[in-house]
Amino acid sequence: MAVAAAGALSVAGLVGSAQATDTGAATTAAASAAAVPAHAVTGYWQNFNNGAAVQKLSDVPADYDIIAVSFADATSTPGAVTFNLDSAGLDGYTVDQFKADIKAKQADGKSVIISVGGEKGSVSVNSDESAANFADSLYSLIQEYGFNGVDIDLENGVNSTYMTKALRSLSEKAGSGLVITMAPQTIDMQSTEAEYFKTALGIKDILTVVNMQYYNSGSMLGCDGKVYSQGSVDFLTALACIQLEGGLDASQVGIGVPASASGAGSGYVSPSVVNAALDCLTAGTDCGSFKPDKTYPGLRGAMTWSTNWDASSGNAWSSAVGPHVHGLS
Repeated sequence: MAVAAAGALSVAGLVGSAQATDTGAATTAAASAAAVPAHAVTGYWQNFNNGAAVQKLSDVPADYDIIAVSFADATSTPGAVTFNLDSAGLDGYTVDQFKADIKAKQADGKSVIISVGGEKGSVSVNSDESAANFADSLYSLIQEYGFNGVDIDLENGVNSTYMTKALRSLSEKAGSGLVITMAPQTIDMQSTEAEYFKTALGIKDILTVVNMQYYNSGSMLGCDGKVYSQGSVDFLTALACIQLEGGLDASQVGIGVPASASGAGSGYVSPSVVNAALDCLTAGTDCGSFKPDKTYPGLRGAMTWSTNWDASSGNAWSSAVGPHVHGLS
């Protein structure tokens, strides 16, 4: 989902180490931030410089309710992940500043989570051992940095059996305040039999939101069986409908789009199109040719890659979509 090099989408992770020192810290961290609002905006924050505006977490606008730190990466231990702050690429941003900024965002009611995977990510959770390593390593990162949860953005696929085990194990360790988000590609959510969709349904009781990536995608089927092309309001609404009718609660569905044309290889839509799709799904207004059979007023909201590309465009995306999401009733 992310862009590791200008113009090329990638959700590669960054490497680091986190040794847990306080066994009670994770539960406190996961539960410390205010609950994710009923209608929320998610933004991915780049822990690297790829030509988008370089930011500290403190630079991320208040319109963002969930900030996904991008990214964690695999280690040599199967299933385990780790994290390194790219201080050199982020103009000398220090770990102490980063941790302090996480706390400050949480004090403002925001959730800061760690994103795992991506187009070039190599994390694989496909056994009991790797599932345990995945959960244990994420728990350590929560303890070390104070993250509120995790985002699953494994573009090389997931094994629903073992990813479900891993996330349930993490939830048991971190407590009920844990935020769990997912960012599957469009192909991953075309059917309830797809592994990503099965994972989402398998953790439905602890899942916060699925922000599918409605970009870098070919044409896809909508819930009415018709084919829709990316870059339109119909693409957003007809594909969201599959998730909404496939078993996810409306509060667990978000619309993921690039913050600017530079943020994705294809599929960018203007903020006005995002807002129209939100209105179509929640209120039945501003629809294109596709109009859902019913409305979903509890729809969670929207996501963007990335807060950095948003900043490069003068925060045009968040300043338009943020208030609209927060104004949904």
